Amino acid sequence: MTASATNTFAIVTVADTGVGIPAEMLSRIFDMFTQLQAHRDRTYSGLGIGLTLAKRLVELHGGTIEATSAGPGRGSSFTVRLPVAGAVEEGGAQRVRGEPPSYGECRVLIAEDNPDAAEMMRVMLSFKGHDVRVAADGVQAVEIVEAFHPHIAFLDIGMPRMDGYEAARRIRERLGRRVVLVALTGWGQDEDKRRSREAGFDHHLTKPPEPERLDRLISECAEKRKNRDRR
Repeated sequence: MTASATNTFAIVTVADTGVGIPAEMLSRIFDMFTQLQAHRDRTYSGLGIGLTLAKRLVELHGGTIEATSAGPGRGSSFTVRLPVAGAVEEGGAQRVRGEPPSYGECRVLIAEDNPDAAEMMRVMLSFKGHDVRVAADGVQAVEIVEAFHPHIAFLDIGMPRMDGYEAARRIRERLGRRVVLVALTGWGQDEDKRRSREAGFDHHLTKPPEPERLDRLISECAEKRKNRDRR
């Protein structure tokens, strides 16, 4: 690992001598669920969200992260550039490109049986100041709702014990229109969206959801809640 600094940026580079990254993968290595072919059959490997999470957290601080490699078997290098405190103070708060304005904290429920995907969403949304709870299945999601009363809930459709459709119906029965329900699924055909609407969902997102899309939905939810409270 090497570190350096300029007047405006702190620069940290972490290099290894491991499996390396093929040239054609460098442009996609930070995409969610991306894995190198050589690692897909290893039982101890994750789902390919670590680099996506790292990139998102660095960008939230106004920085960048870049990967380079000489090719398979020749190691990899990751360089993080973060603005130093003085540069941020001089230029004011730096908003991430494409990030919507913040409208305050929301209570967010994430119901997802994939622990890696759930943890990534939890970390990203908690970092933005939201109060986040995670459920591993539909039954647990309904139980959490009783005391937590989320403003917005992201529900995976294909959960064990109780699927997202049934969980949405029960949550809607308890909270009515006070909660925004968002379906998370790998299916995005018209029939899938129709079933979501019938179950009470307000929005239908295909996996993996774009962080910017999550931000917009939460911001819209917070704005509607503020407008409702002013009446």
